[in-house]
Amino acid sequence: MVAEDMVKVTKGQPRIYRSSEHGRRHFCANCGSGLFYTNGNMLPGFIDIQSGTYDDPDVVPATMHIQVAERLRWMEDAHELPTFDRFPPPE
Repeated sequence: MVAEDMVKVTKGQPRIYRSSEHGRRHFCANCGSGLFYTNGNMLPGFIDIQSGTYDDPDVVPATMHIQVAERLRWMEDAHELPTFDRFPPPE
């Protein structure tokens, strides 16, 4: 999350979906990709940028897990599962 005044859209105009009374989800009007989340009641003055939209996501590494109250129990250990660069080999 960053201060809203630190974000400038340089191309196009995001569409906005009212996902709750105060929550607003901003997305690309052309492809539908989620871009930002704002909530003036809970997070006044801040904008939550979807990390998948960064030009270089490695520049801003994750430092914490948030909103985990309702996460699926198996997500607690998801980082321990096998990893594959693409698809796993056929069995």
